[in-house]
Order: sequence, then structure tokens, then C-alpha cells
Amino acid sequence: MIHIDKEACIGCALCEALCPQNFKLNDEVKAEVVSQEMRDCVREAKDNCPTMAITID
Repeated sequence: MIHIDKEACIGCALCEALCPQNFKLNDEVKAEVVSQEMRDCVREAKDNCPTMAITID
């Protein structure tokens, strides 16, 4: 599963830019997962998140 730590997320939107099929910013300008489908871009977003707010288990 793909998870976002809402406390760690700073709303930079890098995850959404890298993988818009899986991530979007909500009204609170925090990332949220919109699809649990694993794609290469999900791992790329996880690896590039500046606050390491994305986890995959």
C-alpha cells in the first residue's frame, strides 16, 4: 500500500508532478493517494519526496 504522512507532507506537489495518476494535493495543500496501483512513478515520487512523507509497504 502507498501511504502519505500528512504531518511530514509540506505540499510541494512533486509527487503529483511525477505521478498524477496516484497523487494529488487536497484542499489543505497536502498530498493524498488517489490510486493504489503500483507504477514506476510511485517509487520515483517516494525516492524524491523532500520530507520522505511517502511510504510503500
